[in-house]
Amino acid sequence: MLVGVCDFPGSYAFPPAGYGGIERWLWAVAVGARAAGADVHLLGPGWLQDLEADWARKPVRLEDVTAGSLAERELKAAGYDLLVVGHEYPSLPAWVRTWSQLGGDVATFQHSPVFQHTESAFDGKRSRLYCYSPEMIERYAAHQPIPELAVHLGLNEEEPPSAAGQDLVWLGRIDEEKAPHLALRAAQILGRRIRIVGPVFDEDYVRRYEKLFTADHVEVVGEVGGPAKTAALRDASTFVYTYARTYVEAGAAVFGESLRAGTPIAALVWRTGTCAEAALCDQTGAITVVDPGVDDETAAISLAEAIEQAEALDHRQVQSIGQHRFDPARHFEGMAARPC
Repeated sequence: MLVGVCDFPGSYAFPPAGYGGIERWLWAVAVGARAAGADVHLLGPGWLQDLEADWARKPVRLEDVTAGSLAERELKAAGYDLLVVGHEYPSLPAWVRTWSQLGGDVATFQHSPVFQHTESAFDGKRSRLYCYSPEMIERYAAHQPIPELAVHLGLNEEEPPSAAGQDLVWLGRIDEEKAPHLALRAAQILGRRIRIVGPVFDEDYVRRYEKLFTADHVEVVGEVGGPAKTAALRDASTFVYTYARTYVEAGAAVFGESLRAGTPIAALVWRTGTCAEAALCDQTGAITVVDPGVDDETAAISLAEAIEQAEALDHRQVQSIGQHRFDPARHFEGMAARPC
């Protein structure tokens, strides 16, 4: 099987070091495809140059290809069985025009809760959309979405054997949608230290909650990648997951990243059917479902209780389950198979 994994114009490299959503997912699909025995071409100029020794790179984007050109003929001659692409592209006419000439399938994962596809983007067979959670399946029901847990990888983030970690960790982009202030307050209630890992996307948000972000129990690490990112997860006793009341999580990377490192998750959610519910079980984490009408203090108290529950879980079992549930080869094989 020949698989083309397509990049797109953006601010992050392919694969990214540290933060990155769709970019990390595309890299996980490429790694998983090769582990599953497929031949893989990395399509587009965004893939890192130093991958050339181990990976076949083709610096062409389908949306830039002219009808009847040499580039189109070369793509067609390659005989791609499957193209994997960011979720916008099956609705981009220029990309679809070239793909329609190639004959293979296309698969994508819905990483945005608001992007609107064209009516003809997916047929559920040759063109397939995958969604993480029940609420995302419901939002995109018109496009025949297929349930699947997304796997995300960065460079040099292989997980060592799990360890009984210390303190708490929160990882992600730091802004109001991700609401890390709730994790900071929950840790404070418990008298626990917490590390905040990730890039600041909203300085105003950080200033609004400055007392929490600068409290003695909080360590703001910043964005890290590679072994440092893996260590930040592995060395924690519990990963604390939060998001804002009105935000819809499309496909959080942090669930797979934390569980593969052997760190259980305490998740605060505002309704059922979320990514947390899809990703976790009683052996890997604790979920507290909180009425969105309550205040932040009440929500933080509920999250603190979930943290205490999650800390009691066996980190070795968490890692075993996480590495199976979020295995890149398994993920690829699920996406590569046409539904019956």
